[in-house]
Amino acid sequence: MIRVLICGALGRMGANIREMLSGDGEAKAVCGVDPRGDMTGEFPVYPFFDKVKEDVDVIIDFSSPAALSDELGYAIKNGVPAVIASTGYTPEQLEEIKAASEKVAIFRTANFSLGINLLCELVKKAAETLGEKFDIEIIEKHHSQKVDAPSGTALMLADSANSAFGGSKPYVNGREGIVGKRGNEIGIHAVRGGTIVGEHEVLFCGEDEIISLSHSARSKKVFAAGAIKAAKWLAGKKAGHYDMKDLLGDVL
Repeated sequence: MIRVLICGALGRMGANIREMLSGDGEAKAVCGVDPRGDMTGEFPVYPFFDKVKEDVDVIIDFSSPAALSDELGYAIKNGVPAVIASTGYTPEQLEEIKAASEKVAIFRTANFSLGINLLCELVKKAAETLGEKFDIEIIEKHHSQKVDAPSGTALMLADSANSAFGGSKPYVNGREGIVGKRGNEIGIHAVRGGTIVGEHEVLFCGEDEIISLSHSARSKKVFAAGAIKAAKWLAGKKAGHYDMKDLLGDVL
């Protein structure tokens, strides 16, 4: 049985992870870390990583960038792989993750949905096929409580499209005022409202035709399921920086 530490255990995604692990025959949550702390639930939840007493095989992190340094320190010290599912990291924090992956196994992707990762491949193929004759615009929609914009998934889709052009296209986040004619950019637009789980649309706009590729998540459970699959796959892996392509390469 794979022993899981849930970082952000008392949050919305933490609740989904707890629920799905409760009926899992291969992995179980043995403890959690959350600033609120709670020792009265189905397993201990500590306010800080240095309070954790249980032996764990893997971390699943759906918390916030604020927890990153303590989490990586714990992972390296104890040799525990980490599935990092939060977004909104600074360039400095991404470098911190990269450095940690040289000492312990780290799995990070902007989106744990199988459908989104398939969409990335389709977007890349479309960009390669359509080339410079089509303008690329990305629209992402999320709930009103999401704190970062654009979403990590929108940036992942932009990177997939941009890979067809050697990463040469700049990203423009929204437009306002007299901005002049559209340039060579990839436009990214964020919508925040209500309880939207996550919707992403990539538009390829050419002369007299538009091609639209999109994905809509109807429940956060799709992301929890992907993170749990990643945790099971990552447990016992050697140090390195892994993502969904590595996992899918093994299981598909």
